Amino acid sequence: MSFAASEVLSAEDQAVLLEVARQSITSGLEHGCALSIDPNAYPASLQPIRATFVTLEIDNNLRGCIGALDARLPLVEDVAEHAYSAAFEDPRFPPLRKPEFAELALHISVLSPPLPLSFESEDDVLAQLRPGVDGLVLQIGANRATFLPSVWEHLPDPYIFLAQLKQKAGLPLDYWSADLRIERYTTESFGNGPNAE
Repeated sequence: MSFAASEVLSAEDQAVLLEVARQSITSGLEHGCALSIDPNAYPASLQPIRATFVTLEIDNNLRGCIGALDARLPLVEDVAEHAYSAAFEDPRFPPLRKPEFAELALHISVLSPPLPLSFESEDDVLAQLRPGVDGLVLQIGANRATFLPSVWEHLPDPYIFLAQLKQKAGLPLDYWSADLRIERYTTESFGNGPNAE
């Protein structure tokens, strides 16, 4: 199985991934573990190695979000693992309880491979950003953080977007160094609400 570049998923593939995510959360509620996945039992389009994030919301409020920037598992298996982790292992929230399950809205973001940005200054970075399109990874030493493209909805100004990402990485808002490493990626995002068929 090879790493895949971004390929648009069909509506059927998206529906399968959303169902796998729900089943994995159900498995967590009933058995205390993620859904066990055999990637070969799913369509070939869901088997390439891809990186994903799974975001859970209740009444439009974040209830969990877990993912990875590095592609290491087949797409369908990655979604199952991250759906379980978002429900039960996000340190910002208590583990999901059964009564909450019916209220859960699921969102899946499938990441493109990240590409490094070449820049000479912070202004250079800001000029290259594509609001609403780019997800960013910022790293220096052990400090690393990312914002998915969906964060632009809440932080539409590129300067504030970058400053808040620096803060998320444990750096001052006005931090700058020539040693910063910045990568960008895009996502294919889709989801459904509570009790969606």
